[in-house]
Amino acid sequence: MTASSASSASSAPSTNGLAVLRAHAEQEFAQELDALAQSDTRVRPPSWRLSPWAVATYLLGGRTESGVEITPKYIGSRRLIEIAVATLATDRALLLLGVPGTAKTWVAEHLAAAISGDSTLLVQGTAGTSEEAVRYGWNYARLLAMAEGRIARVEEMTRIPADVQDALITILSEKTLPIAELGQEVQAVKGFNLIATANDRDKGVNELSSALKRRFNVVVLPVPATIDEEVDIVTRRVDALGRALELPAEAPAAEEIRRVVTIFRELRGGVTEDGKTKVKSPSGTLSTAEAISVMNGGLALAAHFGDGHLRAGDLAAGLLGSVVKDPVQDRVVWLEYLEAVVKERDGWKDLYRACRAVS
Repeated sequence: MTASSASSASSAPSTNGLAVLRAHAEQEFAQELDALAQSDTRVRPPSWRLSPWAVATYLLGGRTESGVEITPKYIGSRRLIEIAVATLATDRALLLLGVPGTAKTWVAEHLAAAISGDSTLLVQGTAGTSEEAVRYGWNYARLLAMAEGRIARVEEMTRIPADVQDALITILSEKTLPIAELGQEVQAVKGFNLIATANDRDKGVNELSSALKRRFNVVVLPVPATIDEEVDIVTRRVDALGRALELPAEAPAAEEIRRVVTIFRELRGGVTEDGKTKVKSPSGTLSTAEAISVMNGGLALAAHFGDGHLRAGDLAAGLLGSVVKDPVQDRVVWLEYLEAVVKERDGWKDLYRACRAVS
């Protein structure tokens, strides 16, 4: 995963006077989007709220000409984001591809928020998604994406049956959505486009047809290139989520985050960071998103069942749950890693003891 967010200066949205658990991107970062729009003097494609340059700045972070700080939503290759934004300014749809936890959904949401001011025009793909869900489940609010030149999103494209995927070909090639039963069609106006996401580990589940692939420009989102990059991502997201969840715990020490990220990277890559020791990899993906979840779970334990200070014991159960998906095979991998790596590493004895206690 190569995504990260920081808090927005805007007040949290509420429902019936209660703060929502997770605001849409265009709500949470409304002040940043407004500041970019006010200072954005570059050319904007039809129906876009921001220029492509401003959209990239919104995702990657920067500063407006008036001095407003824009927090990074994505930490990684600038060129990948520029390619994604440029694609959406053409008539080709965008497919974000990557292993689980590489921020595909996060990036798609923020792209739609920055371009259209609305990230909610969404179809969630599953094995049970039917053609009717694509044609009618969008309802007229979702069809406004075509009628008003907005960005629509399709999540987990390869989870959708192949015959249903092909229902998108007409939308992407003819820019028209026929509704034969009603004797109507919706024609897309300039600005309409589609962002789809797919997990490349789902290869062979419902692969995209060649006809559909031709309608997409594919951008592969990689796992973080360096440990420092991944630590930065986890730190930012843990901080933002901790405030959103109002966890009464101190922010975790940088070293605790680095230890969790190191474990994930070593097990994911099959070798220790120094390259000296090979280790077995478990069956799960051990994504950055899971590292964030381990940290947040540890903070919740520290806040509600400890003294508010995150310690190794607060992380141990989360680490076990993330690594051991297969109770037989993965448990062997985890125990071998604990004995060969964690036990022998300077300053990690507390984590070793805590992990052994729950393993």
